[in-house]
Amino acid sequence: MAQKQITSSGNPGTRRSARGGVQAPFRLRFYRLVRKLLVGFILISIANVVFSNFFYTPKIYRIHRDNRELEIKYRILQDRIRTAQRRVGEIRHRDNNVYRSLFATDTLSIEGVWQPYPAEKYASLQGDGYSSLMVGTWQSLDALARQLYLESVSLDELQSLSRNKEALAAAVPAIWPIERSALHNNYIGAFNPRRMHPVLHRIVAHNGIDLGCDRGTPVYATGDGTVEKAVSEGYNGGFGHMVLLDHEFGYKTRYAHLSDVLVRPGEKVRRGQLIARTGNTGRSTGPHLHYEVLHKNTPVNPINYFNRNMSAEEYERLMENMRDTNFESL
Repeated sequence: MAQKQITSSGNPGTRRSARGGVQAPFRLRFYRLVRKLLVGFILISIANVVFSNFFYTPKIYRIHRDNRELEIKYRILQDRIRTAQRRVGEIRHRDNNVYRSLFATDTLSIEGVWQPYPAEKYASLQGDGYSSLMVGTWQSLDALARQLYLESVSLDELQSLSRNKEALAAAVPAIWPIERSALHNNYIGAFNPRRMHPVLHRIVAHNGIDLGCDRGTPVYATGDGTVEKAVSEGYNGGFGHMVLLDHEFGYKTRYAHLSDVLVRPGEKVRRGQLIARTGNTGRSTGPHLHYEVLHKNTPVNPINYFNRNMSAEEYERLMENMRDTNFESL
């Protein structure tokens, strides 16, 4: 009959070994092993942190090397962006001062193109020692992209104009709307976005020029176009009897305070064609022609389009004679 196993000190689960020693329970031995492993892991971690902070490990060395290479690449990229910006700036200068002058068209509006991107766009680049380098580089790239977009739009427009150069040359308002000999004492009321209103006594833009002349003076279309409006009755917002021509290519001209309108809406007209006669209708204090040139629905100074038919001396003399209008309270 097998001999019963004797427990030590009356504690259940404690066994005597074959050599007579007391053997610890399995659970206690397992806890001791886990504790040793945890202590060893903590010590190794502390040693690793200390070593990493005071000594270069191969991994840290690779990270620093990669960061240096990345910083150099960013610096090279910034130099290339600046070079590209200078070249685009040169193209833009030629665009505004050469190409557009050849086609007698205004510079392209940049309204809205330079609105900054929201700060959230660069949020992912924030938070480390390289943030200023990375954010500055990407902001420069965004600015270059906007410049390229603007020039692309501008050159596309010039390409379209080049295909229609003959039509453009005939459409641009380029002659006087009345005979210069019909002017009273060479009187021209000036285009003045900051005009002091003669009745309201406050700043109200005068978006055209006033040509003082007798009632019934012939009025001529200043470029080829289509009659958009031809109003021969009513107050018409102060313009009185009025003709509005659409010359395409972004150009329109307005002829106001007329006595007789000789064209109809939708009618095609040619430069120099008789379209109306001057009068004193609408908000007007005397017979004259109110003449406007609009480019892309923005009023521009009509005198600038007369320059092609005058010498520099004549143009300067004309500009000196310009004065604020007293013909109308429009």
